[in-house]
Amino acid sequence: MEIEELYSQYKKLMLTLAYQMTGVWSDAEDAVQDVFLKVYNVNPAGLAEEPKAYLCKMVVNRCRDLYKSARRRREYYVGEWLPEPIPTAESDPLHFIVRDELLSYAVLVMLEKLSPAERAVFVLREALGLEYGGIAEIIGKSEVNCRKLFSRAKVKMGTGAEEPDVIESDKEIWVHRFLAALEQDNTEQVISMLADDVVLISDGGGKVFAAVRPISQRDAVSKFLFGSFHKLYQQEGVQIEISMINGQTGVIFRAGEHIDSVALFHTTGHLIRNIYLIRNPDKLRHFEHF
Repeated sequence: MEIEELYSQYKKLMLTLAYQMTGVWSDAEDAVQDVFLKVYNVNPAGLAEEPKAYLCKMVVNRCRDLYKSARRRREYYVGEWLPEPIPTAESDPLHFIVRDELLSYAVLVMLEKLSPAERAVFVLREALGLEYGGIAEIIGKSEVNCRKLFSRAKVKMGTGAEEPDVIESDKEIWVHRFLAALEQDNTEQVISMLADDVVLISDGGGKVFAAVRPISQRDAVSKFLFGSFHKLYQQEGVQIEISMINGQTGVIFRAGEHIDSVALFHTTGHLIRNIYLIRNPDKLRHFEHF
């Protein structure tokens, strides 16, 4: 198979995999570019037999290296670090990402708790649905070890039986109702939509205002939301848009031509468990062009 054909056939899959391995779109692009350049220059023999598995292995190995160095850099990051959100509506620049293979944004956040090996196994299993035998070949460990890594990853992430999330077809209506309550200063309504143990994380990267630490409990989260909302409306040309972000319903806050922030929600049982507010302008570049 020609390199151009390989690139055309597997680029989407490799970018999706690399993004979920790193949480940073630019790192994902770099990893995929590095892999295809290496394939172009070397054209390894194993590529002809199992191109998908071989490319997955190369991308995973490259991303594990990037992930290790990124985690060291994040020790000096100002405030909380959140993954870079990506637009996934059909009108958006990155609509070509396969939504069914995207882990939810909440899962991307929790993946930061894992080691590179645990993260690789979890992503390959949960996002791509690979069998343990295939995962073992990709990451170079035994099938038994891969099962243990997956089990350990789930424990670290605290994933278990939860009440069903709001189904995506209803999520837009639900988000509209939440935003309306904020606009109308309806504190009681906002609090009623928050879980008792709700946690809000905001990421400004030290470049714009954001809470340095996570905010928990309904009253504290509600106060922060109303304060942020009032500050936003002090700016000119404020627009609030509901759009598909990371394959789920999210909110884009604009102030004129400027993207102020992007918000994503993790809900269970029709209550918000987590709010992710991304404000670091370096992570919002893909939202400037549509």
